[in-house]
Amino acid sequence: MRKDEIVHDFGDGCGEVPAHRHINLDGSTGGWVAESACAAAKALVSKDACVYGEARVYGDARVLGDARVYGEACVYGHACVHGDARVYGKARVYGDALVSKDACVYGEACVCGDACVYGEACVCGDACVFGHAYVYGDARVLGDARVYGKAHVCGDACVSRDACVYGKAHVFGDACVYGKARVYGEAHVYGEARVYGKAYVYGEACVHGHAYVFGDARVHDAARVFGANI
Repeated sequence: MRKDEIVHDFGDGCGEVPAHRHINLDGSTGGWVAESACAAAKALVSKDACVYGEARVYGDARVLGDARVYGEACVYGHACVHGDARVYGKARVYGDALVSKDACVYGEACVCGDACVYGEACVCGDACVFGHAYVYGDARVLGDARVYGKAHVCGDACVSRDACVYGKAHVFGDACVYGKARVYGEAHVYGEARVYGKAYVYGEACVHGHAYVFGDARVHDAARVFGANI
């Protein structure tokens, strides 16, 4: 390291590393960007935000507030990461996607399209949230799960493994959807309900309370299942 080299400590345990302040298109001085990382000239990095490791921020992407993008993560297109959000590992956030507040996207997860992940929500593993989907609160989308369309996953809900939630479906409360289960249409799964195996919940169906729907079960149309197993 040269004596005149500018360095910054990103607080990741690597100590001081070569870095520079990003200069935004409007001429304002932005946040710290490690020399090993890249923030494109068109990208906006606010003064308290950081990009480090081997992360890439390009296109018209924005990293705002106290947000951090690091590891080998990529943020591009018109995507925005702000607040105290973290995007790291090999995660990708792109399109017009938004990751905000205290949300985390990591592993090889993907958030794209017009999707929003916020609150203290977590998207990780190989999971993908896309379309106009919303994941928020303390919700988790893990494994190879997919949440898309106009679906909402919120509260303390969890969607994991190979499960899919899509259409206008809502999964919330402490509900879990996992295995190869599908929840779609305008279906609601909430409370402490569990939908797993190869079960499908769709149409305007509702599964709630302590209900378990599993195996090859189908719950559809305007059916209601609560406090029981199928």
